[in-house]
Amino acid sequence: MKEAMFYEELEDKKVKCKLCPHNCIIKNNLTGICKVRKNIDGKLYSLNYGEITAINDDPIEKKPLFHFYPGEYVLSLGTWGCNFKCLFCQNFEISQERPYSIYKLNPEDIVEMAIKRKTKIVAFTYSEPIVWYEFVYDTAKLLKEKDIKTVLVTNGYINKEPLLKLIPYIDAMNIDLKGFNDEFYKKIIGGKKEPVMEAIKLSFENNIHIEVTTLVVTNGNDNENELEELFKWIGNISKDIPLHLSRYYPVYKYSESPTDIVKLKKIYNIATNYLNYVYLGNVWDENYESTFCPECGTLLINRRGYNIKIQNIDDKGRCKSCLKKIPIIF
Repeated sequence: MKEAMFYEELEDKKVKCKLCPHNCIIKNNLTGICKVRKNIDGKLYSLNYGEITAINDDPIEKKPLFHFYPGEYVLSLGTWGCNFKCLFCQNFEISQERPYSIYKLNPEDIVEMAIKRKTKIVAFTYSEPIVWYEFVYDTAKLLKEKDIKTVLVTNGYINKEPLLKLIPYIDAMNIDLKGFNDEFYKKIIGGKKEPVMEAIKLSFENNIHIEVTTLVVTNGNDNENELEELFKWIGNISKDIPLHLSRYYPVYKYSESPTDIVKLKKIYNIATNYLNYVYLGNVWDENYESTFCPECGTLLINRRGYNIKIQNIDDKGRCKSCLKKIPIIF
């Protein structure tokens, strides 16, 4: 355990966690919503510091990040716990409870592992890295000293102060914006959309590479008018933010049928009216996974699953056909 950052001591040995917008008031010997931050005698502790449930070398595209070192492999780490309760959670075995199998590592171990593997990028992913804050913060600072890039794959549910403290040590984020329906966020996700929107905006303004994922959930967040408002909102920040529209499959406590492919492609076409780079996930169709120049339509990066072929981008990051600068980090 490690004493948590961002909390306030209250009377009767209660504490107020100030890491995420839940702002949990936690009584002695209890945890907050995330289950990984516990009040012990009036002090808040991180229960999952150094506790790792998965370590893998993944394609960066699996995060998904399509405009950040395409074709690279990334050392991916996950812990347990989450500050959301998504009924369709794909990683519920580690997000909603502490699994039996746990690796115990410290931040120095992660840096040493990355150096030995000669990896350029480390990603905090699988479960929610926000509730792993202290370990992510300590590790990311050390990785930055070694010029190793860091990635968060996150739901973006974090308060402003801890986000701003972490941002200097993070290079890229894929943030889930799980819809534009307040009721959906409240009942199906267990939170609110506005703090996530603020995290996207704030991170973008602080020069973090941002990509957004929206899982299109059948009879949940798949209203086309609402999604169009979501696309407009992202486009007002920047038309160049890549958007990943992923196909939902029934899992955990949500049993609606998988996202209809025809509907998903229609939603894709709506999104392209507001954004320059839109992709479909869980579809495995290179026409919807590849990167095209928004100016002239030239194929820039061909993707067939995780087989990546970079083509028609010059050494200055421009489309070879029309010389438009393409916002991709190599």
